[in-house]
Amino acid sequence: MAGRPATEALSWSTVAGHERLLLGGDPSLCLAEVAERAGTSLALAQRFWRAMGFADVPPEEVRFTEQDVTALREVADLIDEDDDGQLAADAPGGGLAASSAMEILRAQSYTMDRLVLWQLETLVADIAQRLQLDDTSARLVALDHIDELVGSLSRQLTYVWRRHLAALIGRTDSEVAGRGREEAGPDLYPLTRSLGFVDIVAFTQRAQTMGRSELSAMLEDFEVTARDVVTSRGARVVKTIGDAVMYISDDVTIAADVVTSLVDELQSGPDTMRVRASLVQGRVVSRSGDVFGPPVNLASRLVDTAEPGGIRMDEATAMAICTGPEAERYIVRPCHEVVAKGLGSVVPWSLARA
Repeated sequence: MAGRPATEALSWSTVAGHERLLLGGDPSLCLAEVAERAGTSLALAQRFWRAMGFADVPPEEVRFTEQDVTALREVADLIDEDDDGQLAADAPGGGLAASSAMEILRAQSYTMDRLVLWQLETLVADIAQRLQLDDTSARLVALDHIDELVGSLSRQLTYVWRRHLAALIGRTDSEVAGRGREEAGPDLYPLTRSLGFVDIVAFTQRAQTMGRSELSAMLEDFEVTARDVVTSRGARVVKTIGDAVMYISDDVTIAADVVTSLVDELQSGPDTMRVRASLVQGRVVSRSGDVFGPPVNLASRLVDTAEPGGIRMDEATAMAICTGPEAERYIVRPCHEVVAKGLGSVVPWSLARA
C-alpha cells in the first residue's frame, strides 16, 4: 500500500465505491420497499434493522439495496409464524420464534460490529508502523485500500465460522452423550463448567506511568498471550475486560493446566508483568456468548484475594483437582479466611504446579 499526503482528503467517489462493493450496489430502496419486496411487514423490517445494531430510519428514507431485501427475506423464512409448539414444515430447522430469530441476528450483529472495528484498527496500526505515518494519514491510507481486502476477509469469516460451529457441535455431542436424564426447571443452571479470571496486578497504577505506545503494547501482549495459552490447551476465552481475561473449559483438569500455564507464561516475558488468577468449577447458564451463575461471581471475587502470581479456588474445586487423574501435578492448599465482597467470609484454596 502506497502512502498519500495527510492533507489529501479521501474522495467521496472512493467511499461510495467501497459502499457499492460492500452493499451490492447503490442504495435505491426505502425500508417500506424492502419489506414489500421481502414479503414481510414493515414492523418486522424495523425489528430486523434495529437487531442489526443500526439507528432507526424513517420508512421512506432511501438507504437500502437488494442485498438488504435478501437478508430480510432469509430472516423471515426462519420464523415459525404459527408458533404453536410444533416444528414448522416450511421453515429451516423447523422454524424459530420471532424473538429467537432476532436474538440470533443480534448475536451476529454485535459480533460483527466489534470484529470490523478490531480489523480496521489493526490495519491502521499496521500501516502507521510500517509506513511511519501519523494516525490521520494511516486512516486515509486504510480507507483508500480497504476494498482490496474485502474478498479475503469475507472468505476467512465464513471459514472461521464453520470451523468454530463444527468444534462446538463436537463438544456439545460429547457432553450430551455423557449425561443421564436431568431435572428441568427455570432455576436450573444446565452446564457444568470450570472457569476463572486472570488479571494484571496494580494495572491502574502502572497505566498512569505509561505512554500510549507502552500501554498498548502491554495490553496486546497480555491478551495475545492469554488467548494463545487458553486456546492451545483446549479451553476458550469468554471475554477480555481491559486488564482481565475470563477463560472457560468443560473439564477441570484442562482448566487447571490452563490457569497455571497462563500465570507462568504471562510472568515470564521480557517485561515484568505480575498477574493473579482464579479457578472455580460449577453450574452456569450460557447467554449472549457469555456465562452467568454463582461460579462466575465466586471466581470474580476469589481473584481479588490472590497475591501476585497466586491462583485461588474454592474448596469444592480444590477437592476435584486433588482427586482428579492429574492430582500429582499440583500443590493444593487452604489459605487464610478472607472476607469477599458480596460473599462474606470464605476460605480460598491455592493452586500451584508441583
